[in-house]
Amino acid sequence: MKNGKHLSNKKTSNTTIKLAEQIKGNKAASGKSIQLMTHQILGYPDFDTNYEMIQLFHENSVDLVELQLPFSEPIADGPVFLRANQTSLANGTTTRQCMDFARRAVTNFPNISFIFMTYYNIVIQYGIEPFIRECADIGIRGLIVPDALPEESCDFMNACREYGVEPILIATPYTTDLRLAYLSEQTGGFLYCAPRKGVTGSRTAFGDETDDFLSRVRGFAKTPIAVGFGIQTGEDVAFLQGKCDIAIIGTQLLNILEKDGLTGVERFLKSVNSNTR
Repeated sequence: MKNGKHLSNKKTSNTTIKLAEQIKGNKAASGKSIQLMTHQILGYPDFDTNYEMIQLFHENSVDLVELQLPFSEPIADGPVFLRANQTSLANGTTTRQCMDFARRAVTNFPNISFIFMTYYNIVIQYGIEPFIRECADIGIRGLIVPDALPEESCDFMNACREYGVEPILIATPYTTDLRLAYLSEQTGGFLYCAPRKGVTGSRTAFGDETDDFLSRVRGFAKTPIAVGFGIQTGEDVAFLQGKCDIAIIGTQLLNILEKDGLTGVERFLKSVNSNTR
């Protein structure tokens, strides 16, 4: 099992273009210096608002959208996302509803690449192979499951490869070079880089340490690289230009939605977009 050498090489793509190649192609075609990925916790505050948010993402040239299937104990998420996850579940959100919503979103917004984010318990309870097979059928391009470590989740990794749903793995500044080389081999679509320790939500102080981390990642990465955790302003996105391929914005969007509504979200997206060219 060490370093995932037991994993199958079987691959059956659910799309004619691999996600990594699509990201590279979109970047070249759009002229944007960095692509944007946004986040939605499904069922919070409700599915209608989720859909309106995705409509805004579409209108403001967001490239990828991360749809989070809510879980009661989201260990990688800070207090804002924790509350939203738990509220969504308390309101009765089910995995079935999330799947149905995702199918509608993928159908109606074909220019956006949709990613599922969740926790391994959700996948296991649904059934690993049925879950990933349905993701492929819907058109979900990748899966971010922080607690599904690749060397301990061979059934998950193999099913992702069989159905062409990319397993997107996470690296941090504390990831060793040996581990980084392994993650770069195993990840699909892109490598998700969290530039600090901790959970989502708190602002990241981007600076020389971030530069050093991303430079080290670039030396190993075989896919595009994305940065999430703590991006809160257009200036943060501007800082990341030329250092990564995708900027991921999550908690800040939810904070703005709760404070200023959809109008505030649209204003924020326009501000961020001005820093992507």
